[in-house]
Amino acid sequence: MSSLTNNLPILNYASLREGEASSYNRMKSYPVKVLQIGEGNFLRGFVDWMIHRCNEQGLFNGSIAVSQPRPTGAAKLQELKEQDGLYYQWIRGLHEGELVDRRELISVFSAFIDPYQEWERFLAQAANPELELVVSNTTEAGLVYQASEWAPDQPILSYPGKLTLLLFRRFEHFGGDPGKGLLLLPCELVERNGDKLRDIVLRHASDWNLPETFADWIREHNRFLNSLVDRIVTGFPAEEANERYAEWGIQDRLLNAAEPYHIWAIEGEEALDERLPFAKAGLNVVWTNDLQSYQLRKVRILNGAHTWMAAYGLLNGLNEVREVVEHPVYGAHLREVVFNEIVPSVPLPEAEMKAYAEQVIERFANPYVRHKLTDIAMNSLSKFKVRLLPTLRAYYERTGDLPPFIVTAFASLLKLYRVKETEEGAYAGKRLDGSQLLIRDDAVMLAELASLWNKADNGELSLKELLADILGRDAWWGTDLNGIAGLADRLMAKFTHLEEQA
Repeated sequence: MSSLTNNLPILNYASLREGEASSYNRMKSYPVKVLQIGEGNFLRGFVDWMIHRCNEQGLFNGSIAVSQPRPTGAAKLQELKEQDGLYYQWIRGLHEGELVDRRELISVFSAFIDPYQEWERFLAQAANPELELVVSNTTEAGLVYQASEWAPDQPILSYPGKLTLLLFRRFEHFGGDPGKGLLLLPCELVERNGDKLRDIVLRHASDWNLPETFADWIREHNRFLNSLVDRIVTGFPAEEANERYAEWGIQDRLLNAAEPYHIWAIEGEEALDERLPFAKAGLNVVWTNDLQSYQLRKVRILNGAHTWMAAYGLLNGLNEVREVVEHPVYGAHLREVVFNEIVPSVPLPEAEMKAYAEQVIERFANPYVRHKLTDIAMNSLSKFKVRLLPTLRAYYERTGDLPPFIVTAFASLLKLYRVKETEEGAYAGKRLDGSQLLIRDDAVMLAELASLWNKADNGELSLKELLADILGRDAWWGTDLNGIAGLADRLMAKFTHLEEQA
């Protein structure tokens, strides 16, 4: 940090400029209505920004008690505390062709609770009659069952375990009052995340021999809402922070950057917007009884395009999403695969899917987001199965032919996954220019691929036999892909062409 910016004041209540303190003062007068499990960038750039927007319009009038899910989150929680929970949300990118670049001072946190140091204070939130919502983002790894002994006086490591005990305290404190049940909104990227969280809570309740009346209260009077979140939150812009500090005259160690686009699809009736008035505040929050369609379009179009460009782009020497979008050849191919292969194969209204696809490509072109293809490419085999294979099948059923650009991406993936084990025990493939690329995927699958390619190199397997072996692995694809007429031959032709280019 330069000496100039190092001398600037740290963002907190004392350093607020005239006119900036009003929202903080209002927030401090609000009761805690939200318990947030997660101190990271995404919740601050998504849920907390939404709560702030609702408060600014006088629609929610509640504050947030924030707690970290893991002991390692204590440092970030302390930073939040030192800044009085204040931070700037920097929203920048493209929206409907226009460049957006604005910042908003976010003021929603009124309590900071480290459950590993303040366990009783954490559990005391259960007795808050104003508490309305528990929101979480503990990553996919956090929304899992972890067996633990009944020890209510000791902090529980897992989020569902913590939640079970907090809900039991609330059940006991309010005597099982049906009106004191909570809304629970997990933001983890897990299909039917609300159902999963509820099931884990009930499993803990059973393990700990808690009363059946408590389990009934959980099922009948608490709403575990399935939801789908979508916004790219890039977090702290380290390369630009000092320049912005100098421009703004203040240091914000929690400065949080995000794209303009956002959507939160929540499975529930529209009447819930009275309790959580996101839609009323003009936010892109959708209450729906058909969450599956939102999940389907995101997985097929956005995630499918990501997986397609990761294999194709990396093989051809590109490194970031925006490079693919802006490339004169590969950018055109991206639009071809999205609009001619993916969109027509999604069983939802085509006009809506085309509009969504246009939004997706605009988001990919965001000049402020540096999204690395190597990050997207992690676990590409399982991603291809979920994100692109259903489109390949649907296209074949609809047209009687195979989608050319998806087949090319499949061949590109197999080319990248022509792996050899390194001296360090990792696995590496090569791009077309011969440069090495470390492949991050299931170690067992990579070892099997390395063995197959070694046999092919030694003349023990022909390319045709090797491809038949790969396509026939039900454990990888969920079925024998040799049953798709023409796929093996088309892949062999594409792969042979790629081998000639290398």
